[in-house]
Amino acid sequence: MTQPNQPTTQPNQPTTQPNQPTTQPNQPTTQPNQPTTQPNQPTTQPTKSRFGDKLLQELKNTFGIEGKAESDRRIMIEIPDPAQIRKVAEFLREKGIDHVKSITGIDYPDQKKFSIVYHVSSYGDFELAKLILSLRTYVPYERPEIETLYEIWPSVWTFERETYEMLGITFKGHPDLRRMFLPEDFEGVYPLRKSFKVKQEALFIDKQA
Repeated sequence: MTQPNQPTTQPNQPTTQPNQPTTQPNQPTTQPNQPTTQPNQPTTQPTKSRFGDKLLQELKNTFGIEGKAESDRRIMIEIPDPAQIRKVAEFLREKGIDHVKSITGIDYPDQKKFSIVYHVSSYGDFELAKLILSLRTYVPYERPEIETLYEIWPSVWTFERETYEMLGITFKGHPDLRRMFLPEDFEGVYPLRKSFKVKQEALFIDKQA
């Protein structure tokens, strides 16, 4: 005997799910605009404009001498009369310029004179320490001498001795104006004068070589 026919398949079932949204609702892709720069910060005034301009004006009013700013950190002051150098140095010392950094001596044979440039600044005042003043004056060939500034700026001790030794400029009143490199009995043209000539030594040739 056989069983009555049974259905061999199940009733049709849905093969796919109902449509689902495939993407999320739109989201903002960027953040709101942010400021890209910082607000303006106050800037400090250059050292020269705060101190240099004032010093130049005071020097002009007091001594009648001129100067010019070569940069925000360096000022050249011309002192035509070397007899004024001590008074100018005393004035600057009272303003806080407390030491000499170096001295530059230059020979001008065509004009028969030497220039002496004192490069001065400050250790004690932080703001003035950013500034270098160059005090330039001249002495003639026939009388190459000038007053020492040792009593005002003791740091000038070595620089005056070196300038004396190399150019023959005498710093009147210096307590120890001895030579440092040349022998005490040195005679002839001073080594940093333009008229100084280097002696040419004969070459030694070994003929047996």
